[in-house]
Order: sequence, then C-alpha cells, then structure tokens
Amino acid sequence: MKNADTYKQDAIELLKHMIEIPSFSREEKEVADLIEQFLQTRNIQTHRLMNNIYAFNLHFDPSKQTYLFNSHHDTVKPAAGYTVDPFKATLIDDKLIGLGSNDAGGPLVSLIATFLYFHDATYLPFNLVLTATAEEEISGKNGIELLLKDESFISNLRGSTITGGLVGEPTKMEMAVAERGLMVLDAVATGKAGHAARNEGINAIDIALNDIQEIKKISFEKQSELTGATKATVTVIETENKAHNVVPSSCKFVIDIRVNEFYSFEEIIADMQTKVQSVLTPRSFRMRSTMIPMDHPIVKAGLTLGRPYYGSPTTSDKALMHFPALKIGPGDSARSHTADEYILLDEIRNGIDGYIQLIKTSAEIIQTN
Repeated sequence: MKNADTYKQDAIELLKHMIEIPSFSREEKEVADLIEQFLQTRNIQTHRLMNNIYAFNLHFDPSKQTYLFNSHHDTVKPAAGYTVDPFKATLIDDKLIGLGSNDAGGPLVSLIATFLYFHDATYLPFNLVLTATAEEEISGKNGIELLLKDESFISNLRGSTITGGLVGEPTKMEMAVAERGLMVLDAVATGKAGHAARNEGINAIDIALNDIQEIKKISFEKQSELTGATKATVTVIETENKAHNVVPSSCKFVIDIRVNEFYSFEEIIADMQTKVQSVLTPRSFRMRSTMIPMDHPIVKAGLTLGRPYYGSPTTSDKALMHFPALKIGPGDSARSHTADEYILLDEIRNGIDGYIQLIKTSAEIIQTN
C-alpha cells in the first residue's frame, strides 16, 4: 500500500510556488502552466481548456461511474493590511502565509496529492478526474462551467457518468453538504431631473432609499436547518449625476441575495418586485442553492469517519455542477480574503489523509452495497 507521506511535501512545495505567481481571476495562465507542468513531470497525461487543467486516472474504465475532484487556482486581489508580501510564500513555524494559501491553494494541492495517490489504483469502483479550474472567485463562465460543457472533456469521459464530486474549499475538513445560492439583482430607481435649488424634479435617490428600507423589512419565512435564512443585502448604490445642484433622474443599487434551498430565484424576484418601485433585473440564475443527498456514498463515508456536516453560507463552484458534490477541504473559510491569509502545513497533511480516507471508505460502501 502506498505511503501518503510521499505526496505531502510535493503538495506543500507546489503551493509555495503557486503563492508566488499572481493568479487573479481571468489572469491565471501562469499558475495553470505551473500545475500542468507539475502533473506532467509526474507522468500524468494532462488536458487543458483555456486556464483549466484536468486529468484522468491511469486505468480509466468507461463502464464505471466517475468521481470528480475540483478546486480553483484563481485568487482575489490582496486585502489591505498585509504585513508580509502577499506574493511571497512566508513560512513562520507551521504557518504558510500568502495570497491564495487558504482559498483555495491548500485544498487544491491536497486534492492533487490525493489524485496522485490513487492515479494508478485498480481497486476503486469508480474513476477519478482531477480539475484545477479558473474564475471561481468571480463566478466566471470560463471555469468549471465551461469545462463541464466542453465536447472534448465529455468525449474523454467515454460515456462514464459523473456521479459525485469533491469540491476543495477551506471547510476545516468538515462536510458542507449544502450551500446557499447567490443571486445578484441590479435595481434602477427612476425619477425626474430638476434643479435642486428650485425644488424641481423627482429625486431618484429618495425612491431608491425608500426601496432599500423596504428590502430591509422583507422577511423570508422558510428557514433551513442547514443553510439558515434567505437574506437580501444592498451592497452598492450610485448615480451617474455628479453635479451638486441637479436632482438625479436615475439611481442604481445592487442587491446581494443568499438563497436557501426552499426558495427559487424566480419567486424571490416576483415577491420583491411587488414591494419596491425600482425595477429589479437579475444578473444570472446560475448560482442556485445545492445539496448533496445524505445517503450519497461520499457523505456516508464522511459520517462513518466522524466528519461533522453543515450548510455553507458561501457559494462555490459546487453551484455549477449538475451532479451531487461535497464541499470539503483543509483550511478555514474565515481566513479567506483577509490580510496575511494563511494555512497550516499540518492542515494540508491532515487534509490529504482525510481525502484519502474519504475515497477509500466511499469505495468500501459502494462495494458492500
């Protein structure tokens, strides 16, 4: 039986190199090159679609189902307040500091190590496909969503069906079995321009502020034990008018809505529109709430191993997958997008062990049923 320790140091070294390559969303080419080269030097046949890298296990059998390993290599821009260079892998004791170390570099390299561990295995009742993808931080369309629809990717599955996935995000290796969906609404309040000194016009800002107050009053009654309440928050307000003496005819604001599994996006918009004067327009219906069944072999494996489960308030690439997927990984979501972002080396080592145990136990559950 393989020793997982042989893959752990390589994973940590890969993460150090990833930190030192800026990889903002839509600017991931160099870090994708690095991951591709890392896999190829270990005799892994890789495939590429834009900045998305993927690979299949050595003994891929189209008669078996397939599990997908996914995490992202793009990052947000560094938050203000870093005390070290965010693009330098700074190791202090067991703490690896740097942009993307926790979200989601640690989970990604842990999944890569797990894939390498099982790459030539013949005893699993499922295939494995590894995907290191782009644009997660901006919910972009050229990441996992593009890959899953790609004809070449589908062709390489050779008829095998993806029946489960592991989405690498920092969850302290707890199982995020559900996620709230994300819907962003653009709201436009329309008034009438006029001169401020003469009390003319209809101030669109006043209309917008009244609507914002109405939105704050909205209570979504259906609460989920896993993902909590649906919540709407106004996050941006602006007007194109820059003159101090003109009453603006238009005011725009943005509403961030985190939706639990009991509401559809369509019914939320319909309900909100009856309560406000501003016109509400959704940017997308792509990021819907998701939940993996509790009797899925991956979840049952986690429960067998004593992993706690919860509903996640944040949204990930899991929302774009058309198959059951479990969000789980080393690190802590509370560190994401913060100054001096870090992950502990032991979290990576334990994360690799945890992923391996999860796959082995999933295989045993499938084989005994």
